[in-house]
Amino acid sequence: MISDYFPIILQTLAALGFAAAALGLSVLLGKKGSHSDSKETPYECGMLPIGDGAPRFSVKFYMVAMLFVIFDIEVVFMYPWAVSFVDLIKSNATTIWSMAGFAGILTVAYLYALKKGALNWKS
Repeated sequence: MISDYFPIILQTLAALGFAAAALGLSVLLGKKGSHSDSKETPYECGMLPIGDGAPRFSVKFYMVAMLFVIFDIEVVFMYPWAVSFVDLIKSNATTIWSMAGFAGILTVAYLYALKKGALNWKS
């Protein structure tokens, strides 16, 4: 039974050995770097790194991103249904009503987001 796993064990040992040898040779033969305060500061396109590093984004950006993810996921659910649409209709006619309900709920959610101004960048 162990002979079935011998090629996998051998390949794992070879990979670990190669990784250890490559790291060891780079430490032994590699050039030692010099450290200074100017080299340790982050490079900011020629600008001195002063202040916060992360810029603040508007809440509108996150709202549009979440709405995109929500309405993009609907395609994940609709695509398999559309591929097997003919077979589903032949076997059970209620499948079209279930998908119509799903699309209806998403339409109501989209209209609600439009009414609340979630996609309006200027306000």
